[in-house]
Amino acid sequence: MTPTKRAFLASTVALAAALGLGHAHAQTALDGVMKNKLIKIAVPTDFPPYGFVGIDLKPQGLDVDTANLIAAKLGVKVELVPVTSANRIPYLQTKKADLVISTLGKNPEREKVIDFTAAYSPFFQAVYGPKGSALADFNGLGGKSVAVTRGAIEDQELSKVVPANTDIKRFEDNNATVSAFVSGQTQFIATGVSVADNMIKRNPALGAEYKLLLKDSPNFIGVAKGEDALRTKVNEIIVAAKKAGELDAMAKKWLGRPAGTLPE
Repeated sequence: MTPTKRAFLASTVALAAALGLGHAHAQTALDGVMKNKLIKIAVPTDFPPYGFVGIDLKPQGLDVDTANLIAAKLGVKVELVPVTSANRIPYLQTKKADLVISTLGKNPEREKVIDFTAAYSPFFQAVYGPKGSALADFNGLGGKSVAVTRGAIEDQELSKVVPANTDIKRFEDNNATVSAFVSGQTQFIATGVSVADNMIKRNPALGAEYKLLLKDSPNFIGVAKGEDALRTKVNEIIVAAKKAGELDAMAKKWLGRPAGTLPE
């Protein structure tokens, strides 16, 4: 065999091995879950009604129910991993979680670093403020202060549409963001509808109301890049749960409305 042929053969074998390893990696997460009979799922604990700690000190909410549903359909136990908006994607990338079910919106920036399943629940973000404050469009926020959770999708969307002189005050979690608005540290708040509804119910004297829509953003489940087998399996569970009415039932329980039509 000539040196050229030997080099060609060696490169072909190396390429085949690399492809084989790539395929094996794509199966790593699902194989590990099924072997250990355990799936680690990141969920919020400060984001009612999607994820919060109940009076029994246990996590509950729509995202928690979804995590339990997926584990049950896989036939494995679930370990719920509490996360915030800022650390949920890093937890997935560093394998501290197999899935992220934490009101995660899909956008091009996130798709560069993680993969997504089909959507499992509805969600939208908006700006809220006092009933007496007139706010016809985003230009009206010029010179005004707005509370927002750092790294959340409403933080990204708000930055795109407000005037440069808007005072965006960023906080590390939703509780701190809400507290800032309720205590009068900011004039407005940009947040998800669930957080806003909970805030309004808890503080009726505040007189806060919906002002401007930031973005319609259904929730997707986050999966680490390359874990195609796990993503495909979770998609199968979501499709079946949608057909069986389970997604609608969970949405009605926690959001007061069915999940409706969701993107795949």
